[in-house]
Amino acid sequence: MSQDYVISENPVFNRLCTETREQITWLAVKKDLKKGTYLVNQGDLWPYLFLITRGQLVAEKDSVDGRTFIATTFKPGEIFWGITFFIENAPMPASLKVFEDSSIYLWAQKDLKPIIEADGVFSWEINKMVVSRIQFASELLESMTFHPIAVRLARLLVGIADGEEKTSIERNLTLDEMAARIGSTREMVCRLLYKFSDEGLIKITRTDFSVTDPENLLKRAQKQV
Repeated sequence: MSQDYVISENPVFNRLCTETREQITWLAVKKDLKKGTYLVNQGDLWPYLFLITRGQLVAEKDSVDGRTFIATTFKPGEIFWGITFFIENAPMPASLKVFEDSSIYLWAQKDLKPIIEADGVFSWEINKMVVSRIQFASELLESMTFHPIAVRLARLLVGIADGEEKTSIERNLTLDEMAARIGSTREMVCRLLYKFSDEGLIKITRTDFSVTDPENLLKRAQKQV
């Protein structure tokens, strides 16, 4: 798949005129990233914007008590940025870790800023993207503040299973990674997984698990049971 096609298919870029999109495509730097490495670390000054084309990256935030919280996952087609892209000398609030082998297109702020300032459509689309991320962060904060851990875990499992009944799902997330995604501990995640298993919602083996009752797991995720 060509670089131009990937960029032109993105909602932020596909509204732009051909000339502007070609200029942005020419400025893109392609990077291949290995699983387990970091694109940027928490606290770094990082004035870049990226579009992920393959794989997954996660935003990891370290807490003062030594725990790690995964704030969100970036998948192919999504755009994100360093805070320094918009605010000078503002450090990254989280690290961006490569969850699986990935590829991205990267742009420096110094290259994109003149285009954003000159093109009203580009500026508008960037603003929309930022607002959508703020909305997502608000919903995430609400979930972490008001929803019980069992509900948050059920939502994670529903998202992984994608509604498929009795489909084997590799346990590619460790207990620590699952805990980091829902703001809990590995011990609590382990306890709840086996509780869900006892209730017949999921079936657990050493290497995978499957959703055996997607309807009631979804209800658990929606706080209906």
